[in-house]
Amino acid sequence: MLLRKIVSNLAFQVLMAIIAGVWLGHFYPTTAIKMEIVGTSFVNLIKLFIGPIIFLTITLGIGAIGNLKKVGRVGIKALIYFELVTTVALTIGVFVALVLKPGHIEMSGLQTQDASKFTTAQKSFSWLEFFTANFTLQVLLIAIISGIVLSYLNKRELIVQKLERFSKVVYKLLRYVMYLAPLGAFGGIAFAVGKFGLQSLMPLGKLMLCVYITMILFVFVVLGAILRYYKHNIWIFLKSIKEEILIVLATSSSEAALPSLIKKLENMGCSKSVVGLVVPAGYSFNLDGTSIYLSMAVLFIAQLYGVELSYGELFTILGILMLTSKGAAGVTGSGFIVLASTLTAIHKIPLEGLAFLLGVDKFMSEARAITNIIGNGVATLVIAKSENEFLDERPETD
Repeated sequence: MLLRKIVSNLAFQVLMAIIAGVWLGHFYPTTAIKMEIVGTSFVNLIKLFIGPIIFLTITLGIGAIGNLKKVGRVGIKALIYFELVTTVALTIGVFVALVLKPGHIEMSGLQTQDASKFTTAQKSFSWLEFFTANFTLQVLLIAIISGIVLSYLNKRELIVQKLERFSKVVYKLLRYVMYLAPLGAFGGIAFAVGKFGLQSLMPLGKLMLCVYITMILFVFVVLGAILRYYKHNIWIFLKSIKEEILIVLATSSSEAALPSLIKKLENMGCSKSVVGLVVPAGYSFNLDGTSIYLSMAVLFIAQLYGVELSYGELFTILGILMLTSKGAAGVTGSGFIVLASTLTAIHKIPLEGLAFLLGVDKFMSEARAITNIIGNGVATLVIAKSENEFLDERPETD
């Protein structure tokens, strides 16, 4: 009975799939590389649900409450929280890089890859381009407008009931799709190991170790302290989203877990309106893991080339990353573009240092994505509790 329960658990199935994927990628890399389509197909299938779920969650949350002042208050509070926590993440990344010095290694033994597509024709950060390239943000804006319009309609309750029925259908379909999560995890991790190889980690192992240590410290010390202040335990929270963390680990995509994270947070007790506003906005503005990585990567390249940075230059780097890190969401390779634009603004750090990071970036993207999703979950709990929009844990429904 216990064995059957363990085997049927989604988290266990995903974990076994990850182990199988690593084994295939290491011993049969040619075959493993062909598994890329399995991983990307699963992620693309999940992405089909992102738009409808964000739209329905926000529209229903705003429309059912009809309190527009409250919606504005939650939005402003969330943005302030995002900026404060992101700044802490950037500062921790710089501090750990200065203490552990991951760039103090022999450069001659490192492999480089072509980074020209990220370093050529650098442009200044554009909010217009950021918005037009960010599908999640676009749906968020449309949903907010739809929710506001719905709150003024005479037949609001009737429309809300129909949208709620449709929402249940969407989540039911998502539940069936999540049965494919082990296949997606297997394909994603097999491709990564098969293409890049575990041996590629050794030359930049110190950097990877520093990144993972920093992410762990941020989650358990910073986010843990924030949750403790709001009478919640970080371990309990992580246990409740273990399936989502494993899916992100295997696919390197926090978007793959976005729809199910929304449902999990609602079941924990967060109101629909808060979840609908905070989670999608967080995927664009609350990238804690990405912020840590970006600040450490800049310091790594500087240390690799022996570039000494003054305190004034360190603060300049933090200031630039506070703006440019917002552009690291929603577009593949955007993290490197952000790094390139940051290095260009500094002038002092060689831009070609990006070429050393490309080989192991895939193996650090998991840490970034996992920290991002945990950070967004914590942000939602915090905003919900501060708004008295958090109930005791509710049983999961279809």
